[in-house]
Amino acid sequence: MKGKPVPCCQEEQVHDGAVAQARALLPPEEELYDLAELFKIFGDSTRVKLLYALLEGELCVCDLARLMDVSQSAVSHQLRVLKNSKLVKFRRSGKTIYYSLADQHVVGILSLGMEHIRE
Repeated sequence: MKGKPVPCCQEEQVHDGAVAQARALLPPEEELYDLAELFKIFGDSTRVKLLYALLEGELCVCDLARLMDVSQSAVSHQLRVLKNSKLVKFRRSGKTIYYSLADQHVVGILSLGMEHIRE
């Protein structure tokens, strides 16, 4: 993104106490990596749209494909990514597979994200 440069210190002065305090609060590297991977999932507008479609309840793959105006195969691919990231779950009813959000954390992530961009 282009824009105004980010303001920087005019002279280098490290505040060792503040750095130590921030370092003590950092989660382990593995958790930071996992969090970054989770946020990558939200970097695709198709997946975000699928998650939003599931906010009110479960929908089958056919319903989601019609809503998204794409093939069932395309929807299934994105749902697989979401399922592997533990953002959606599914249940089978005969030959139909219904998807829903995995838990309230997903609702919270979507709500907070939308609140932030509308700010």
